[in-house]
Amino acid sequence: MPDTALYAPATTQGASVVSRPDVTVTRAAPLARLAFRGDATAAGKAGAAFGASLPMAPLAANPVGQRAALWLGPDEWLLLAASGTVGEEVPWALARTLCDEIATAVGTHPHALVDVSERNVALIVSGPRAAALLNTQVFLDLDEGAFPVGQVTRTLFTKAEIVLWRTGPDTFVVECWRSFAPYVEGLLANG
Repeated sequence: MPDTALYAPATTQGASVVSRPDVTVTRAAPLARLAFRGDATAAGKAGAAFGASLPMAPLAANPVGQRAALWLGPDEWLLLAASGTVGEEVPWALARTLCDEIATAVGTHPHALVDVSERNVALIVSGPRAAALLNTQVFLDLDEGAFPVGQVTRTLFTKAEIVLWRTGPDTFVVECWRSFAPYVEGLLANG
């Protein structure tokens, strides 16, 4: 799987967290983010409405154009969508539309759907030393043989919960709660 086009660097001042010849860390532009929980039937209906099927295999991601569904657990996914509008703070209209479309498609089948667009932010970590930098605080084997391109997991970055997605051989995306971002960014900057 190639690097995903879903994540674009933020255009705001101070978006660059680390800029070294061997690794960069950049804040990503805002995305619509939805947390979805449900069984396989609900997931199938949600994926059809979302435009990217929700992966049923553990640690999997399904990027389709400007959307992606990330497996977080047996009945839990993080749905990501870019609005395509440059400079938009948070794509509220897109998040509302997606929520409405998914809720309509799933109907009365048991599920949970929450807009978490404002809760999360993403950091793009790239370069030949990206895995080494992340391994200063993430205690997983990030060698490409153990954590291949396309793999995603929820894990800890020291004390902060993150979602870690390898989008390319030397590129990772760290999704974290907005309130934890300064902590994560500071540790990456000092790594």
